[in-house]
Amino acid sequence: MIRFIFVALFLILYLICSIPIFLVEWIIGKISPQARDISSLRIVQWGFKRILSITGVEVTVIGEENIPDEAVLFIGNHRSYFDILLTYSRCKRLTGYVAKKEMEKIPLLSTWMRFVYCLFLDRDNPKEGLKTILKAIDYIKKGISICIFPEGTRNTGEELSMLPFKEGAFKIATKTGCPIIPISMNNTSDIFENHMPRIKKVHVVLEYGTPIYPNELAPEDKKHIGAYCQNIIQETIHKNAELL
Repeated sequence: MIRFIFVALFLILYLICSIPIFLVEWIIGKISPQARDISSLRIVQWGFKRILSITGVEVTVIGEENIPDEAVLFIGNHRSYFDILLTYSRCKRLTGYVAKKEMEKIPLLSTWMRFVYCLFLDRDNPKEGLKTILKAIDYIKKGISICIFPEGTRNTGEELSMLPFKEGAFKIATKTGCPIIPISMNNTSDIFENHMPRIKKVHVVLEYGTPIYPNELAPEDKKHIGAYCQNIIQETIHKNAELL
């Protein structure tokens, strides 16, 4: 319980202290948008790394060298709020995450999310959802990576289970030709969700798969690219379960 209290206190202080920082970031953006982008990325990563440090989580990372130096579409299984912290804290370049629209209503946090190119997806409005996907495609073309969890929501089922991937998320890659990087995560829900409100010091495994280029897939695999990618992640989380 003590870790939960420390994480909550840190998050509150971080967001309060962000208020004057927003002004500084806005000024930097007027002078050099690129400098503002990098500054915001590092400030958010610093906060995430501090939170992960408080949790005491031990992370085994595999395959980080598989990430090419270009805009990519990251896709992963999703079982914990900490999935975002674990992956975003390791991003080498600008990466916008696709979040549920409800996150847009959270003061201060949503401001940081906009600064680092996060997009808010209305899951109940297909027309607005399409606009979000088109915006993500535009970001990829501008050199900004995108991360999305194609299950569409946090999976609360058994540890090695997955919800069906939504094919629409993969239009970001099929329309741009950018590589897809599968992210397979094991045991992340045991940090917090399995025993809320306690936060436990646990071991998690994070593996980045080899790039998948949509235009190089067989026609049938490209047609069902969501299922193709899900199968890769499913096999990987089963394999890595032995490392825990």
